[in-house]
Amino acid sequence: MKELFLKIKGYLSDVGGEARKVTWPTSRECYDSTLVVIAFIFILAVTTLVCDKVIQLFIKIVHLGA
Repeated sequence: MKELFLKIKGYLSDVGGEARKVTWPTSRECYDSTLVVIAFIFILAVTTLVCDKVIQLFIKIVHLGA
């Protein structure tokens, strides 16, 4: 049982050591990254909308022609 606690203690110590190596982004980097994500989502939404409308038009043409 003592061995288990020693392993857990060692693991948590290693996790703490790795956490100290983390470089957190600045608020400006976070802001810029957020803008990139929002822009990408907007572009993806517009692209999806255009593809959807083209497919709807194609289906309507095929359905009316049949």
